[in-house]
Amino acid sequence: MDMNTRQILNLFEQISAIPRCSKQEAGISRWLQDWGCSRGLATVSDPAGNVVMRIPPTPGFETLPGVVIQSHMDMVCEKLPETDHDFTRDPIRLIYDGDWLKADRTTLGADNGIGMAIALALAADAALRHPPLELLFTVDEETGLTGAQRLSPEMIQGRILINLDSEDEGIFTVGCAGGMDTHIRIPVERERTAANDCLYGVIRVSGLQGGHSGIDIHRQRANAVSLAVRALAACRKHAQIQLISLKGGKAHNAIPRDCRAMVACMRGDAGLLQECIAVFAETVKNEYAASEPDLRIVIDFQNDGQSGNCPLTPGATDRVIALLLALPHGVSRRSASDSGIVETSSNLAVAELHNDELVAVTSQRSSIMSLRDALTRKIEAIAFLAGGRVQNGNGYPSWQPNMQSAVLARSKAVYQEIFFQPPRIEEIHAGLECGIIGAKFTGMDMISIGPTMKCPHSPSERLFIPSVEKVWRFLAALLESYGK
Repeated sequence: MDMNTRQILNLFEQISAIPRCSKQEAGISRWLQDWGCSRGLATVSDPAGNVVMRIPPTPGFETLPGVVIQSHMDMVCEKLPETDHDFTRDPIRLIYDGDWLKADRTTLGADNGIGMAIALALAADAALRHPPLELLFTVDEETGLTGAQRLSPEMIQGRILINLDSEDEGIFTVGCAGGMDTHIRIPVERERTAANDCLYGVIRVSGLQGGHSGIDIHRQRANAVSLAVRALAACRKHAQIQLISLKGGKAHNAIPRDCRAMVACMRGDAGLLQECIAVFAETVKNEYAASEPDLRIVIDFQNDGQSGNCPLTPGATDRVIALLLALPHGVSRRSASDSGIVETSSNLAVAELHNDELVAVTSQRSSIMSLRDALTRKIEAIAFLAGGRVQNGNGYPSWQPNMQSAVLARSKAVYQEIFFQPPRIEEIHAGLECGIIGAKFTGMDMISIGPTMKCPHSPSERLFIPSVEKVWRFLAALLESYGK
């Protein structure tokens, strides 16, 4: 491991010690401001909590255009059920495993903590030759890109932007999908009391890979909420079950990895339901044999409901099952010009029964805004037919590629010179802040890069350490190239 990589990983370890779930970035924002000020850098923040550090140019680079290096502070906070990790106070426990860095049964937060660490390493390297730099750290990217949306116009002056939130070294991202989140609420009715001769069955779906709802949506990974609802529908064909509780998924941008549903049933139907779940589990394991080797679906019975709630009425149970079966999940449409690119998709992200309503969250993405909106209207219609009400988020725009971009041309030439091979140029089926920043700041010329990581937004997230050094070499050479 070279010295630059060590320094970057040391900075990442410091970042990882600070809790920074989305909408809880106050601590990391203060740390960044203190870090910049302690090194004599002009460091400012805006009311949203975004932070900018300004690094003066190297002598001889004063007249060159300014470059913005951008990353986001927050991380998706996901963990395995068996860990007691508390994201509000516990540091991320890092594990070095050969060439890979991962976390102890939680998300690693390399998305986008490693981008922050690379940016800070630029500020710490006195030998680096570069134009005027602005290190931009935004808040709340993962739950709607709201930090970029609320970025104060006076925060940055540069019109060249290098986003450090991509996840494959050697690939330059030049476009991204736009997105929209939809919150659905369906009123439900409950019985006053459960039947006297009643058992309570708990259906659990677990062992799934999950993943990022954009970049992993095409990988044929199972959705735990969808599978749990299919299991409920299968049971409903054979026995009179009534839902008591349902909970699956945690974040709009993560494919649900586990789901738990409690039902009330007649005592004499326990064996029938056990057999039904066993048959369904084998069916689903066959469907996902290649992508979900650890998939598990079981039902356990108990005499006490242990929920404090009475079961839903049969009609409400049917309505919940029907709604969740109807909500789309997965790839909706691929690009007509390149069938390998996902153009439009949706993620059934969260489903949870409260006392008197079902709450469901879906996330729609598309590189074509009219198709994103059409898919959102479809989901609204499904909710309306189920008697629900809908609230959509603000959404965010797509970033349309500019193949004539000056920073792209320069970056391609620099990469070829260093590594003796061309980079790949791609669009990504995920939201990047470039779309919002480009719309907010006229004339912004942008690319997105980053080291290689796998399974972001899940406890399987891991970072390929050798790729960090390659990103650093490229970025340092790119900045120096402006002085030639």
